[in-house]
Amino acid sequence: MKIDFAPLDTPLQRRLQTAATLQWVYSFLALAPTCIVLFFYLLFTRFWLISVLYAIWWYFDYDTPSRGGRRVPYLCRLKIWQHMRDYFPIKLVKTADLDPRNNYILGFHPHGVLVAGAFTNFCTYATGITQLFPGLTTYLLMLPLWFRAPFFRDYIMCAGLIPSDKESARYPLSKRKGGNAVVIAVGGAPEALDAHPGTFNVLLAKKKGFIKMAMEHGAHLVPVFSFGENEVFDQVGNSRGTWLRWTQEKLQSIMGISLPLFHARGVFQYSFGLMPYRKPIHTVVGRPIRVERNEKPTAEELDALHQLYMEELSNLFDEHKGNYGVDKDTHLNFV
Repeated sequence: MKIDFAPLDTPLQRRLQTAATLQWVYSFLALAPTCIVLFFYLLFTRFWLISVLYAIWWYFDYDTPSRGGRRVPYLCRLKIWQHMRDYFPIKLVKTADLDPRNNYILGFHPHGVLVAGAFTNFCTYATGITQLFPGLTTYLLMLPLWFRAPFFRDYIMCAGLIPSDKESARYPLSKRKGGNAVVIAVGGAPEALDAHPGTFNVLLAKKKGFIKMAMEHGAHLVPVFSFGENEVFDQVGNSRGTWLRWTQEKLQSIMGISLPLFHARGVFQYSFGLMPYRKPIHTVVGRPIRVERNEKPTAEELDALHQLYMEELSNLFDEHKGNYGVDKDTHLNFV
């Protein structure tokens, strides 16, 4: 295989963009295991007190992730996230105002491999979310597993990430003053297995939990589609029914996380590696669907709102797909 190396005269700005994205990929794939190893390693060194004191702190701080986390706005504004934004680049597109007097559930589609659009747009301020939607605080849901990793849990909470269990998601929505938006990658880990370039499969047909939560809290629903999310990585062929897909789904049911076999480019060459391709991502935030508070919705009411949400998501996709290179005859495939 011929390796296509990056030119030596690559501008400094592009090198900074690559470095910023590299640290994000490392954080997503390897920082949690690194933190766990570090925690136990320190116990057997003269720095053992660090792990002991952290364990005590962890005991008293254990419930913080399920109570809104601990966002640090200063870290969300760091220049490094602007470099990461420009690497792809990533853009947040607003189609309607979101009244900060209300609470919202933003359904993010598709999940993609590493949800680059969701993180950059809703966990950092690099794409201007605080200017586009003033008065709104976003909370991106992440698998609870990652909040059990020492040190790493504190790092991800700084960006507004909270666990994806019901208790954690309901906490921001229960605040009556409004101004809170819970961002859910509705397809979750299983949808990552369908994140192939050129595909528009959305795992939504049977996903009604977030709809019910919206009704119970009177939180308005907002469909979000991220064009280009599936384009930044290639993935080994794993169509449904193959042994690879069966193995991946089996491991996902056991571990709670999916294991897509993805690849793209490297740091100093363009032929292979785990760095995403430099392809644009446009995250379009749709119009809010008004939801009246209903603590005990019937199955019919739940199905009706679920159907309306799918229709609004389809309309959002069809309305904007022409702007981002999607063929006019292409439509969402609800799985």
